[in-house]
Amino acid sequence: MKNMGIAMVYGVLATFIVILGSSLIFSLLLRFTSMQESSLTWVILIISFLALFVGGFVSGGKGKEKGWLMGGATGILYILVVFLFQYLGYDTTFSTEQLFYNLGFLGTAILGGIIGVNMTTPSRA
Repeated sequence: MKNMGIAMVYGVLATFIVILGSSLIFSLLLRFTSMQESSLTWVILIISFLALFVGGFVSGGKGKEKGWLMGGATGILYILVVFLFQYLGYDTTFSTEQLFYNLGFLGTAILGGIIGVNMTTPSRA
């Protein structure tokens, strides 16, 4: 159980590192170029899915078993942090559109966890 918690923390940290890094790059691009935020909407969405995949992959690799559970728990923990930030900071809840995005994030993190376990666990053949 302790190993699962540590793996989840590593996964969520990996997710936030990818998100913070890409946010820094995009904010610099928006500030110092003539690029508009509306032109980056799809790119930001793809990077968000990639970040959750990386987080699930890391947590699955650290946990070394039950990748779907590790990735799912990492995705849920990420969604919970975002929800608390949005609810406590902006006093709003998830919209229907955000709910569908978060379900996609959860599925992507689960897939990352499954692949992460299978990439780090030696084959028994």
